[in-house]
Amino acid sequence: MKDTTQSLIDYCRANRRVCPMPPKWALLYRRLPNKRREDGWEPALPLILGAWHDTPDFLKMERLVEHIEWAELQGCLDEIATYLRNLREEEWYHMVGCPDWEC
Repeated sequence: MKDTTQSLIDYCRANRRVCPMPPKWALLYRRLPNKRREDGWEPALPLILGAWHDTPDFLKMERLVEHIEWAELQGCLDEIATYLRNLREEEWYHMVGCPDWEC
């Protein structure tokens, strides 16, 4: 089955997934083509390193969505989908507690 942007986002949010763990997210970001730096990076950098502990889960999820949408715009959604779908469950950061939309 070929992924759409929404089907990949749905996969990434299933099983209480938030985003790949920092080393895997950094590798995902490196795979995104045509990144550019003007006032900041486009697409924005993954929320790792110093940003990891200060960023709420929902913002991490949204940043990953930005990366997936960028992949679609750049014509590499299939490559990014394969990368994300091949991550082992322990290579994902999972939400702790109950997200607002499930409580």
